[in-house]
Amino acid sequence: MSIEQNLQQIKSTIPEHVTLVAVSKTKPVSDLMEAYNAGQRIFGENKIQEMADKHAEMPKDIEWHMIGHVQRNKVKYMAEFVNLIHGVDSFKLLKEINKQAKKYDRTIDCLLQIKIAEEDSKFGMSVNDASQLLQSEEFSELKNIKVVGLMGMATFTDNMKQVEQEFKFLNNTFSDLKNFNPDLKIKSMGMSGDYQLAINCGSTMIRVGSSIFGVRNYNI
Repeated sequence: MSIEQNLQQIKSTIPEHVTLVAVSKTKPVSDLMEAYNAGQRIFGENKIQEMADKHAEMPKDIEWHMIGHVQRNKVKYMAEFVNLIHGVDSFKLLKEINKQAKKYDRTIDCLLQIKIAEEDSKFGMSVNDASQLLQSEEFSELKNIKVVGLMGMATFTDNMKQVEQEFKFLNNTFSDLKNFNPDLKIKSMGMSGDYQLAINCGSTMIRVGSSIFGVRNYNI
């Protein structure tokens, strides 16, 4: 199926309240434009430089989401245009995003990444750390960022029971943390292989790549 057909098929299976982020990392601009021409406006990248290059080349009504791990020294390269940063896993990173957003007189929306997987390779904050952050005085002083939700990455496994438990854990964490921050509205969880399960567990934003664009070639 074409990229347009893949998009239509996915959109026909997700509820209206769920936002689809087309994960376009490693894909050429021509593929992104095919998705754009089919009506897709939200794209997710995991490398800041690649996202900045694509932003420069593509239409300006696109919402760019940074979905990968963010290094503090690279925030400046996306601060002018990024719409949502999914992987905020420390107060230091939040502080840097705030600093760079201020230079452009912007407020950048962020998601706190909660560690829900058992794998050590997955980044994320503990629930306790996230809770303390949202209640801290230092956090309340950051005027150029807005924490609007949570993001979680499930364990890479065929055991869907485990994945379901991890998604439910994020959903419950969201309910708990919303008590400290009423701005929370986004639950970003679920990818190509498990987004239906994620939606059933409360996800409001899914990050889908290979089901739209096909399998990635990392050897390019």
